[in-house]
Formats: sequence, C-alpha cells, structure tokens
Amino acid sequence: MFEKILFPTDFSEVSLHALRSCIPLLFKIGAKKLYLIHVVDITATDIEALELMKIDEEHLKKLANELKEKGIDVENVVKLGIPSLEIAEIAKEKDVDLVVTPSKGENILRQMLLGSTASNLVRTTKKPVLLIKYEWDEEKKEITCTCDCSKIFKRPLIALDFSKCSIKIMEAIKKFEELVEEGILLHTVDYGKMEELEENAQRAKERLEKYARIVKFPVEKEVSFGVASQSIIGLSLTKEASIIVIGKKGRSILKDLLLGSTAERVVRDSKTPVLLVPCE
Repeated sequence: MFEKILFPTDFSEVSLHALRSCIPLLFKIGAKKLYLIHVVDITATDIEALELMKIDEEHLKKLANELKEKGIDVENVVKLGIPSLEIAEIAKEKDVDLVVTPSKGENILRQMLLGSTASNLVRTTKKPVLLIKYEWDEEKKEITCTCDCSKIFKRPLIALDFSKCSIKIMEAIKKFEELVEEGILLHTVDYGKMEELEENAQRAKERLEKYARIVKFPVEKEVSFGVASQSIIGLSLTKEASIIVIGKKGRSILKDLLLGSTAERVVRDSKTPVLLVPCE
C-alpha cells in the first residue's frame, strides 16, 4: 500500500468531505503517515498574508487533531506561495508515495470547486496522484463521492501503451496489489493501417500476457480499437472498475506542465477515480 500520503486542502467543502470520509479509509487499508498541507495562495489573497497564515494554521491544526483522534499519524504544514508548486515541492521533500486530491465533476456547484489547484498539481508533481471524483447530487442537494475509498483498489483498470511508461505503471500497481481482487489490463490499438489492425491486436494480446505475469492477482486482458480515452472510460464503466490507472506523460516542449492528451481526457471525463502515475 502507499504508506506516506500527502493531502492538500483549501478548506472547501469538497476538500473537507474527502479529508474526513476518504482519507481515514485509506489508513484502514494500509496507509501509515499523512502530510496535511495548506498553501496560502499569494496570487489570490487580498489581506495580510502572515495574518491569514495564522488563521489557517489554527484551522489546519484542528483538522489534524480530528484525524489524530482516529489514530492517524498526521503532520500538518502551512506554506505561503503558489499552491500547486508548493505542494509538489513538499511531496518531493517528504518523499511521499501518493498525493490524494478530490476532483470535481461537471455538475458540481461552482462555489464548492477545488479550483485550478488540483489540475495544476497533477501537471507539476513527480509523485503519483490519486484523484477522488465528486459530483453534485441535485436530488439530495449535496456533494457525493463517486466511489467507496475502502474498496478503491479492489478492481483497477490498468491502461497500458507498451512504452517505458507501462513499466512505471506496473511498479505503482505493485504498491497495492495485495488489495486487488481482480484487475483489467487494457491496450487500445489506435495505430496502423486497416489491414494491420488484426495483426496489431494479436500482438497486443501477447504483450498483455507478459504484463499479466508481473502481478499476483488475476487479470482480464482487453484490446480495444479507436480513441484511447474513450476506450478507457467506457471499459471502466462496463467492467465496473474501482479505479483507472494511467500514465502521466508530457508532450512537446511543455512536457513538465501538460498531461499527455489521453490522460488529460480521462481525468476530465471519467467518473471513476483516477490514479496518475508519473512516467518521466
């Protein structure tokens, strides 16, 4: 299991919901240490930053004490700066195994959004990022998590493109393989000429067999055709995956600031939690 977890909070309702309802469940299944982080955004605050830091330190301390009462080992940190950059730096300094952050759905109320910090964070950190998905329940008039965090690693859909990134993904899977009941390995064939599709699909199946031998749990092996992001999201629903695991790769000269297009679309459109594994 990912033992050292970093959770950044901006004190929004979405963030507090994830902190109180999801994080404790991750500790029940094997996490050991929590770094609870808040960054006072120097680009957004319109009052004295040092005064705001004192207020936020007290707020964060109360949240940390709530978790400590549940038996969780918590270290709380307040920083001043640009949130995504500071969080990425702390994740590196503390050598955490995983960054966990809530991610909004399209219909969640605007005032409850985490803002751009989550999306910026997954572009800057070199650590795996687990995005917990939230939506607005119009009937209940409240935010709801789309998953059960205690079972989040139970049935992963693992998207592989057979690049060096795929090895990084499988290394991340090994961190929680004891929690997996069954996995789904997926490769999408979106290359080659029409007459080559059948041959490419057969080669993909053979390569998936090799990856299946890396893990201890049983796996289904799936080869699809078309747009990779659509295949990943669609199969995650039909196979009732508990989480999507995908590599985070850069593109062009902005590789440190942008996600690869497939991962970006999956993060944006999936209702299933997403584990982004850095590949560079």
